[in-house]
Amino acid sequence: MNYRVRVASVYLLGFFIDLVNMFIANVAYPEIGRHFAAPVSELAWISNGYILGLTLVIPGSSWLAKRIGAKRVFMLSLLVFMVGTAGVAASSAVSQLIAWRCLQGAGGGMLIPIGQTLAYALYPRHQRAKLSSAVMFIALLAPALSPALGGVLVDSVSWRGVFLVSLPLAGLALILAGCWLKPDRKAQITPPFDLFGLLTACCALIQLMLGLTFLGEKNHLLAGGLLLLSGILVMTIYVRNALKKAHPLLNLRLLKDPLLQTAMLVYQLIPGVFTGVNLIAMFYLQDQLGMPASSVGALMLPWAMASAVAISLTGKRFNRSGPRPLFITGCLVQGLGIGLLAMTADAAEVLTAVTAFTLMGFGGSLCSSTAQSAAFLQIAEQDLADASALWNINRQLSFCAGVTLISLMFTLIAGTGLPSGQVWTLCFLLAAFSAIIPLACCLRINNPKIIFTLHQEQK
Repeated sequence: MNYRVRVASVYLLGFFIDLVNMFIANVAYPEIGRHFAAPVSELAWISNGYILGLTLVIPGSSWLAKRIGAKRVFMLSLLVFMVGTAGVAASSAVSQLIAWRCLQGAGGGMLIPIGQTLAYALYPRHQRAKLSSAVMFIALLAPALSPALGGVLVDSVSWRGVFLVSLPLAGLALILAGCWLKPDRKAQITPPFDLFGLLTACCALIQLMLGLTFLGEKNHLLAGGLLLLSGILVMTIYVRNALKKAHPLLNLRLLKDPLLQTAMLVYQLIPGVFTGVNLIAMFYLQDQLGMPASSVGALMLPWAMASAVAISLTGKRFNRSGPRPLFITGCLVQGLGIGLLAMTADAAEVLTAVTAFTLMGFGGSLCSSTAQSAAFLQIAEQDLADASALWNINRQLSFCAGVTLISLMFTLIAGTGLPSGQVWTLCFLLAAFSAIIPLACCLRINNPKIIFTLHQEQK
């Protein structure tokens, strides 16, 4: 096994651990809610807390890697993650669980950007699309296996087991990183740390998330609106300040690249929306229709098989067709799959639910794998670390925003007084129609230029 493969393997394992913690907890939320008598709005923060911890540490990953070395950052991140995981499993209240999830997320937050930067730097630009397909294909193991495994653990052991299962994986990643990653030299000249940028970015993110959450609760509408407006204001201050600095915390100038910009937008509106839909689908199928947790978790298996087909198709068609037709197809198919969930009105309609998850798997993964392939296609090697940080912050925000916005939409619809069945149906239909937004955005991509660039590099 050559060094390039070893680095990619360590990166893939870190990505796998991240996805396990994204997907395996969803199937346990109904049981956690019953155990702690917690509402859906509070349970959403079990996911949001993890994503918040991830997101807040990613901006400083590039600077810290230059300061102490990428290998040390990667291994330190794994140690913090393992401590947070043990704390989550030992929690005796929802507030404790959320706090430990934040620490767990902070520990895992630098695994992906650091590993991604190390791996992509070892592959020539014209091979990055194939690397992206391999990354996405192998990472399917997490969303395919973790919900089914989580459902079995919830039914036969406890909800705590769904979190403890990550510990041996993190231990293995720590050993491999120590043995396989070469000690990298610290940068001779480290740019000054953008402390103001870190504080303003974190403050804006926290306010935006709290604002969205409170807007979904009748007793906190005013507080939610004020927090949301304040978050937008602080984010505006951060962006203006970052664009003036020579060495900002995040190089926002890279967003001028139309491929990176479009790929990030698609990730927000397709995989992000699916994450939110998948969360409320767990409650709908278990609590509303009465399906067992193990059966609901197993629905991710056809999702994963369809995703594998989509990722394989991306690897074969991306260079010849460009990203636009793949994006458009993926948006339409995911929208159709979410719409089918609205037609699943009985526990006996298993085939409809399986078809819905199959379509969502194909459409969502066609978009996400195409976005992963397109995002770094025109990024120079010296900008990979900064682009990777931007990409992974956006990826985490897409999951967080998807969960928050879909939960908020469900809460607002439920407050209209509609019958329970109609509330679920309307929520799924609105989520399905949201696929029109990224569909329209993808039409602006200049496909001939992308194909020309690939053709020239292959020559």
